[in-house]
Amino acid sequence: MFDDKLSIMATKLIAESGSTKTDWVLLRNGKILEQIKTDGFNPNLQSAGDIVAALQQQLQLKHKPDEIFFYGAGVNSRITGLLVKNALKAFFHTTKISVENDILAAARGLCANKKGMVCILGTGSNACYYDGKKIREQLASLGFIAGDEGSGNHMGKRILQHYAYNTFDAELRQYFEEHFGNDLNEIITHLYKQPFPNRYLASFAPLLADNRGHFMVENIIEDCFNDFFHHHLLKYRQSWRNPIYFTGSIAYTFSDVIRNLCDQYEFELGTIEKNPMKGLIAYHK
Repeated sequence: MFDDKLSIMATKLIAESGSTKTDWVLLRNGKILEQIKTDGFNPNLQSAGDIVAALQQQLQLKHKPDEIFFYGAGVNSRITGLLVKNALKAFFHTTKISVENDILAAARGLCANKKGMVCILGTGSNACYYDGKKIREQLASLGFIAGDEGSGNHMGKRILQHYAYNTFDAELRQYFEEHFGNDLNEIITHLYKQPFPNRYLASFAPLLADNRGHFMVENIIEDCFNDFFHHHLLKYRQSWRNPIYFTGSIAYTFSDVIRNLCDQYEFELGTIEKNPMKGLIAYHK
C-alpha cells in the first residue's frame, strides 16, 4: 500500500475531519509530501468497520506515516475516540496515533498559542474557550438533531421547512425544486432512511449562498447565526475578553453576516478561515 523508500525520516499524517469531508496532509521534515481529501468521518454515525472500509476505498497514500494526528467531528468521549483510533490502527498498522476532537484542531489551527474563543460552523457547529494551550471551557454539543445551531444542517432544516410549509415565494420554490426535486416523500425518505442525514440537510445550504439579497434568505442566515451566538457565545464571559475565531465552510461563505453580528454584540473578531489545516501544519512542524 505504501512506498517505504523514503521512510528513513519520520513522517507525520495530519487529518482534519468534519462530518462531510476530511483533509489529510502528510509531512516529512516539515514539508508537505501529499495532500488528499476523503469523505468525513463521525463515530456517532459510523462503526470502526465503516471507517476502515471508507479509508480503503478513498485514502491512497504513497508513503507510510510514522505518526498520525487525527482531529474529528463526533470525537466527544473516550468511547468515540477509541473507536476512531481502532479504525486508524487497523488501516495503518501503527500505534502512534493521537485522536482529538475537531474543536481542538480549530483552536490549534486558528489560535496557535494565543487565547481566544473558537467556533466551528460547517456541517455541524461547536464553540469553546482556548487558553493558548488547552480548551478550558466548552458547553455540551447536542449534535445535528437537537443542536448544531448556525451550521449547514441547521440552515438546511430551515430551508426544508420553508419549502414544505409553503413559506418560500415562487422564486425560491423554483430554485429548490430545480436543485433538490419537488417530491417531499422522497426527500423525507432520504432524510430518515439514508445514512448521514446531517450531510443531506447541509446539502440544501447552497440555496442560501446562491440567492443572497433575497429577504427570506438573509433572514434565515441571520436567524441561524443569531441562534448560535445566543446559545453559545453569549454563555461565555470570555467572549467579551478575547478575540473570536471562526472556521468552517458556512462561516467562510457567510463571513459578512458574522462580521456584522460581532459588531452588534461588541465582540472582537479574530479571523474567519475555511479550514484550520494551514495552522495545524505549522503547529505540528
